[in-house]
Amino acid sequence: MKILVTGVKGQLGFDVVKELEKRGYEAIGVDIEEMDITDEESVNRLFSKESPEVVVHCAAWTAVDAAEDEENISKVFAVNKTGTEYIATACEKINAKLLFLSTDYVFDGQGQEPWKTEDERNPLNVYGQSKAEAEIAIQKIMEKYFIVRISWVFGKNGKNFVKTMLNLGKTHDKITVVNDQVGSPTYTYDLARLLVDMAESDKYGIYHVANEGEFISWYDFTVEIMKQAGKIDDKYNHVEIIPVGSEQYPSKAKRPSNSRMEKGKLKEKGFEPLPVWQDAVARYIREIME
Repeated sequence: MKILVTGVKGQLGFDVVKELEKRGYEAIGVDIEEMDITDEESVNRLFSKESPEVVVHCAAWTAVDAAEDEENISKVFAVNKTGTEYIATACEKINAKLLFLSTDYVFDGQGQEPWKTEDERNPLNVYGQSKAEAEIAIQKIMEKYFIVRISWVFGKNGKNFVKTMLNLGKTHDKITVVNDQVGSPTYTYDLARLLVDMAESDKYGIYHVANEGEFISWYDFTVEIMKQAGKIDDKYNHVEIIPVGSEQYPSKAKRPSNSRMEKGKLKEKGFEPLPVWQDAVARYIREIME
């Protein structure tokens, strides 16, 4: 099976290619240098050359606050919506499966109930709107698609919340972290395994994916990060973590307070859920610190 992975320089694309190679598949990892997804001709040229059977579409504009800037809005939609339309159309022409990575940001983040896959999209910010419109476009264009909504992503290749907290822990005795936004972390190493499982199947549809375990706040997440890092470097055991409200960290883009997602469909469809998030954090920190 020949599988094209977009956004190979990002956290997830990097791990997906590694997982595909581990299983013996032909993985074609591309980034903007090989294929500009905002240029339909560039997309069609690469698809004509490679004829992939599956596309894992990780490339995206993910800078959530920068997406709110007036001069960036058209670029955000060009990448996240129009680029995805070009990919979906190219997949449909050659009967290739598409796995599209989406986000809990397609919802408005209200309430405390976990979001179901069929719940109404009502994004709070430009990034969320661009991803919601991409999902709708895929559903109009294709039948053989997986829309995989994820949250709080961390991986080896790139910037993320875990690395930011570890860097702060090196230089600060105290860290303040919001405790009124609740969701689940997603480790790209674990997610890559599931995405390849999906690529091997025909159980199409919308899925919610994150590491298993209880829902947590960013504060809870940070406590676990410092606990695991403290097993390797004692200085992290002495960092005081102070919970604060979101108003302490005003941002350009509105953030959802409720990022809980209902993940039961994975088991229903016979997929193996991701390991619990504490285990994922422990493995990840060992990988990047030892």
